Amino acid sequence: MRIRIIAVLQLALIFPAALFMTALVARNLEPLLYEPAHSARQLVMWYAGRMWTLWVLLFGLPFTVLVSGCATLHRWNRDTERLDGAQQSPSLSPPRWPTLFISVTTAAAGGILVIVVLHVLAN
Repeated sequence: MRIRIIAVLQLALIFPAALFMTALVARNLEPLLYEPAHSARQLVMWYAGRMWTLWVLLFGLPFTVLVSGCATLHRWNRDTERLDGAQQSPSLSPPRWPTLFISVTTAAAGGILVIVVLHVLAN
């Protein structure tokens, strides 16, 4: 149950940064007069107009997802290795979809942090 809660929390924490990255891509797909690009541009401008969004939504939340994901996956790996020696019943093994989900959100958070840090260093 705990790993499912972590998976849902990671989705909630990574969503603002993923939305921003998606808006960056979407605003360049079509001319700004058309709707998806126009809405994406407004979202990007909202992020750009507030300094706290950079630090909280683009640095803080993805970093939290990265750290908590690495810690959760490390603990899951340690628990799995411990159970490999004993007979493993299906009820004792952790569920697979939350672990896969945590892996994906952790990798996405790492990617978002790399993109944001490189952008900040370039400017």
